Amino acid sequence: MRSCFLLLLAAAFALPASAAKTTVCSITVNSADEREAFRSALPADRYDFVELVEHGRPDWLASACTRGVQCDVLVVSGHFAGTEFYTSRFDRSESLPVEEMERAVCSQSCPGVFSKLKEVYLFGCDTLKPDPVRTATPEVIRGYVRSGSTKAEAERAARELSERHGESSRALMRQLFADVPVIYGFATFAPFGRTAGPMLARHFESGYGVEIGSGTVSPTLLARFSNTGMVVTEGRRASDAEAGARRDACRYYDDRLTTTQKLRSVHDVLSRDPAEVRMAFPRIEKFLASPGLTADPAFALALGDLARDRAVAGRFLALTRATEDPQLRLRMIALARNVGWLSAAEQSAEQARLVRDVLTAGDMGFDEVDLVCTLGRERAVDVAQVGVKPTSTLGSRPAPAAALACLGSRESRERMLRTLASADENDVRIAQAYFRHRPIATGDELVTATRAVARMKPSAAQVRAIETLARHHLSDRQVIDELTRLYTRTTSANIQRAVAEAFLRADAKLLADPELVSVLRRHRVRAPDGARDLVDVLLERLQLPA
Repeated sequence: MRSCFLLLLAAAFALPASAAKTTVCSITVNSADEREAFRSALPADRYDFVELVEHGRPDWLASACTRGVQCDVLVVSGHFAGTEFYTSRFDRSESLPVEEMERAVCSQSCPGVFSKLKEVYLFGCDTLKPDPVRTATPEVIRGYVRSGSTKAEAERAARELSERHGESSRALMRQLFADVPVIYGFATFAPFGRTAGPMLARHFESGYGVEIGSGTVSPTLLARFSNTGMVVTEGRRASDAEAGARRDACRYYDDRLTTTQKLRSVHDVLSRDPAEVRMAFPRIEKFLASPGLTADPAFALALGDLARDRAVAGRFLALTRATEDPQLRLRMIALARNVGWLSAAEQSAEQARLVRDVLTAGDMGFDEVDLVCTLGRERAVDVAQVGVKPTSTLGSRPAPAAALACLGSRESRERMLRTLASADENDVRIAQAYFRHRPIATGDELVTATRAVARMKPSAAQVRAIETLARHHLSDRQVIDELTRLYTRTTSANIQRAVAEAFLRADAKLLADPELVSVLRRHRVRAPDGARDLVDVLLERLQLPA
């Protein structure tokens, strides 16, 4: 039976002797199962196989390009994280960054690998996922609505713009593999190589495989992988509406262009519609952060032209102030400073305006506190600049109070010390964010805070509060004694685990007491599942059996 199958497969592949072989290139970053399934099934007189990855050589893609490898089919195997294919194997370090592929494609420095492809197989999760990996869409939608569009019109326009600019993995792969008629990949999870390999083998054993390299979609392959997230698409064509956006994006990666030429392109993009500017912003930001740019006199002249363009500067700053995402707005302020549209004092004023808007927005949370505290740690903004009084109704709320405390308000810091012992876990989480940036510095403060936390009712809030104390690497005897008393009287295994974590992080000299160990063992509250936990780790650390 096996011999009959081989004869049939050989007959199916039979072509005139003069026909050129099809070259199957593979980029094996993680599993080799998929590559080996192709290699085992496809006849050697019809197919050549070339592995592009050279293990131990970081520049393996450049090496393949300079060798002039000509690929008809490309099989890529690796975990995919939106920006690179990578491996989970401890004995491998190779990866395939998307940016490296973009540079090779946009510079046309690797035509053999990328320009002759008829089929691409992307064996990795989310390689053709239609949802954006990174997105400017929310801000674009808000911008369209502010301009008079309905919510539905704005959402539709934003989706089209996102697709055109390659925000999703699917759109990105269509750009990278332009003009390739068949691109297989996965819209969601992909099977592991140990599963995908045998699935491919069964597909080929069923008599299919003659279509490999033909540039036509295989319905049987899609059917074989129908229980996975496999999908198929095609590369973009020069006639597509998205071609212009692709050309713009390529200018950031094209090594044939000078940095000055690229900056002129940036200047042009920044002069466009606000939605286009939002879509291009991540690439512009990354390009302008490249080291050594201003060392080139021609670049410095072009940057001066951009800095003096007050019309573009005004539109960009207006767009920055209309940005609701605080992190993005902060990055836009930094770019305006780097370009020369803002002085140091003006940058600080813009950051203060941002903080004021965040405080008054009404939905301030952990992330916003973290952002403001970062600015406070860098001394970029202070309370006086923001103009919100700690004694105001707004300043009395936990999140705004944390922000004001980070900006130097003593009253707000005292409020945070009280908030650490709040019965509301969300409030404690805000305090936790604050104390990450501004730890409790004095012994008296720490003792007072610990006593307040110890008086809390057993709850998730108390666990989080103890975890916050633990991060201070306790070295005060009164604090250790207070937590020991809490350990002995609580009926909660979770509370005891939190105390154990605090002790594990504490000064070991304070725990070198046999009586302490005896107390910990005697008052131990076992969790219902009896699983090993931090209390066991602590007791072992103290060199006594649990």
